[in-house]
Amino acid sequence: MSRAPLRVAVLGAGTVGGPVVRAILDAPDRLVPYDGVPLRLAGIAVRDLAAARGRGLPSDLLTDAPAHLVASPDVDVVVELMGGDEPAHTLIAAALGAGKPVVTANKHVLAHHGAGLEAAARRTGARLRFEAAVGGGIPILGPLAADLAANAISRVRGIVNGTTNHILTAMARDGSPYEEALADAQALGYAEADPSGDVEGADAVNKLVVLARLAFGAWLDPTRVVDRPPTARGVGRPGITGVRDDEIEGANALGYTIKLLASASRPESDAAGGPIAVSVLPTAVPSTGTFGRTDGVVNRIEIDAVPVGTIAVTGPGAGGDATSSAVLGDLVAISRGLASTWAGLRPATPSSIEPSSPLDGPRRWYGFMPRTQAGPGAAALGELVALGELATVEVAGGTAVRSGRLLLDEARSAFRAILPRDVDMTLYPIDD
Repeated sequence: MSRAPLRVAVLGAGTVGGPVVRAILDAPDRLVPYDGVPLRLAGIAVRDLAAARGRGLPSDLLTDAPAHLVASPDVDVVVELMGGDEPAHTLIAAALGAGKPVVTANKHVLAHHGAGLEAAARRTGARLRFEAAVGGGIPILGPLAADLAANAISRVRGIVNGTTNHILTAMARDGSPYEEALADAQALGYAEADPSGDVEGADAVNKLVVLARLAFGAWLDPTRVVDRPPTARGVGRPGITGVRDDEIEGANALGYTIKLLASASRPESDAAGGPIAVSVLPTAVPSTGTFGRTDGVVNRIEIDAVPVGTIAVTGPGAGGDATSSAVLGDLVAISRGLASTWAGLRPATPSSIEPSSPLDGPRRWYGFMPRTQAGPGAAALGELVALGELATVEVAGGTAVRSGRLLLDEARSAFRAILPRDVDMTLYPIDD
């Protein structure tokens, strides 16, 4: 018996939308599950009709009016791949309000409007799937919500932005300064002309908010995520924008490398609703560890839970083809009648839980002291017992310092005691 196809509207036919459109047009049989219905492309919304036609997209499916596609009675499911906040948010909300399933890769909209969109989807019974919002082609959200549903999750952390990981890898491998590594990433197409969303950490923050919703049942406020590393005298620059090549060289001499690590954690004893510690920070990790060996645009996400223990997924975290894999997987799931990405998890609302800082407890710290003629400087380190189990290494530009386990205020006080008054230094948390 023939089955009526699911009529799909794709909003956006760029880096991710293009491969999604091509897969539905060119390989429809691959997307028909045994227990589901076929997919048929009903429309493609683009900004530039002439350019889309020039890329070979079917003229009879093209429109520059995405709202008309969302409202059309000839569309069963909406795939939003436009990116950004508006009009994407309004279009997703309209589709869900009309009871139409939505597939999206838009981590910004989810992080900033997730609670409202989830409420709308639950109210109308429409399904909202967003596997592609985190990790590109890595299957992480579905397993987190469904396969680990019987677990108490205490921590989710990972390298979730391929652009920054590529830049930090180049700085460590080639000794390149930040500006040069960024320019190379842009030339290779790994960084946008305006890279601020990646290098300042906003992209990773958005992804962390989505992960935290599925891990801990709350939509957190992305503006409350700690995204600036501490310094001896204050706070540093966001994301990786303050990381210097001499700091990476010094970290390497101590056996560490610097990675932009996104982390959300809550002690098992607070599983009923305690504070969630959330951060996206450049972090010193062991060079030979799993995060230290994750290079280039590769992503790696680790989950700590009971009873399963620690599990990890690694793979391509960016790129049109990789991300289209997750989008198409969500479309197939909808064709099979499967639920939203949150599966059987309880409804979430805007969190009343006050996020806590992951830097509140004692930990090791890494800092780099540039060589200078003024102040006590590195010579004072040998007598500075306040730094605890101290380790130092001299490199070309200065002294790499690893402290013992200290509270942040203790570390700041100790490092300030040996710094010239007009010199500051970033204190990188060590995750070992």
